[in-house]
Amino acid sequence: MSAGSVAPAQVGPDTDALLPAQTAVTSTDLAKQLLRESDQVAVPTVATTPVAEPAVAEPAAEEAGPSLDAKADLSTLVSQLRGTEPGSRQLECLAAGIYFESKGEPLAGQLAVGEVIANRAGSGRFPSSYCGVLLQRGQFSFVRGNSWPSISKGSAAWKTAVAIAKIVDRDLKDSGAATALFFHAKRVTPGWRKKRVASIGNHVFYR
Repeated sequence: MSAGSVAPAQVGPDTDALLPAQTAVTSTDLAKQLLRESDQVAVPTVATTPVAEPAVAEPAAEEAGPSLDAKADLSTLVSQLRGTEPGSRQLECLAAGIYFESKGEPLAGQLAVGEVIANRAGSGRFPSSYCGVLLQRGQFSFVRGNSWPSISKGSAAWKTAVAIAKIVDRDLKDSGAATALFFHAKRVTPGWRKKRVASIGNHVFYR
């Protein structure tokens, strides 16, 4: 039988009327309708407790460093910064240089010695770190190889050297030998052909 010979469905008195083709509900339409309805159903939400961020401890006052007045005199700054721990290997080297070369000298003399080490590190003519300057061969008589004698770190002299190192590193005070790159003890006369810039404490300083 050909497709063209199919008779249209007859409507009788005991049968339900068929829906026109354009309004008939197909299985595909029903599936789409169910999907639309499911989209409109509120999805229950689960209350969650926010995960607390781990608390970050505030730095201790000693770690953050005291509030310093740059206009304070050298003695006041030293009293505020004295301690047994320099805080870094580089500052330990700077403090060691100050300790061995000028402990027992007036504070201005210790500051000048520390500035020479810092000036060398920033000059481009010497190693670029405090430790590099201190350990450079033949520069400081107390250095043997890559080490120096033990230090009594509970002593007043060491605590003062640590304070002076911090002052030099932070550039809080300038000495009268602020541009010096060399120094020697007053008891010796090396005959250097360098520009003399100051005589402070037990040392003479040169550029």
